Amino acid sequence: MNAKPTPAGPRAEAKRQAIVKAAREAFLREGFGVGMDVIAAEAGVSKVTVYNHFGSKEALFTAVITGALDEPLGGPSTKALADLPGAADLRTAFLDTARAWVSAVRGNADVIALRNLVAAELHRFPELAGAWQHHGPAGHHPAVADALRSLAERGRLDIPDLETAIIQLYALLVFPHMVFSSYGTAIDDATTDRLITSGVDMFLGHYAPGGRRLAGGGLR
Repeated sequence: MNAKPTPAGPRAEAKRQAIVKAAREAFLREGFGVGMDVIAAEAGVSKVTVYNHFGSKEALFTAVITGALDEPLGGPSTKALADLPGAADLRTAFLDTARAWVSAVRGNADVIALRNLVAAELHRFPELAGAWQHHGPAGHHPAVADALRSLAERGRLDIPDLETAIIQLYALLVFPHMVFSSYGTAIDDATTDRLITSGVDMFLGHYAPGGRRLAGGGLR
C-alpha cells in the first residue's frame, strides 16, 4: 500500500509552517505530552491536517527541533560560513565566524529549552532521543559541512573525516553552552571568548595541511 503523499503547494506550506510554529510553542509550554488536538487548534487547522503533514507527534517534534537548530546558523552566520573558504586570513575569518555562530546559539533560548526538554522527557518518551540524535548538532547543519568541505578541497585544511571534524567543531564551540545551560547556568562573556579563540586555534592547528602552523595555532 502506497504511503499518502505529503501535501504540497503554497497553501500547504503555509499550513505546515503554522503547525510547526504552534507545535514549538506548545512543546515548550507543556512538554512532549501536549495533545495533537491542542497543536492543531493553535495552528488553526484540523488534527487530520497535522497528521497529513507529519504522520506522528515524533515526526512533528523532529521538525520543530530541526527548525530551531537551523536558526543560529541563519542570517549572518550562514553568510560568514559561506565566505570562510575564500578568506585571505583564515584564522581571523574563522574567529569572526565562530563568534557570530556562538553568539546566535547563546541568544537562542528556544534551542536551549528544546534541548533541555528532550533530556527531561527521555524517561517517558525514549523515542525523543532518536529524534534529537538524528537532527541535533551531530547531524550538523549543511552550511558547516559545505564550509569545511570547501576548505579541504582548496587544500586549506586537511580533513580526512568530515563527520568527525564537524562534531569536534561543535564540541569546541557550541556544546559547552548547551551543557552549562542544562544545569541552569551560563558561561560568561570573557570565558566564552577564550573558549572561541582556543577552540578555533585547536581546530585549525589539528587540521593544518602538512602540519603547517602559524603563531597562535592558526594558518593562512
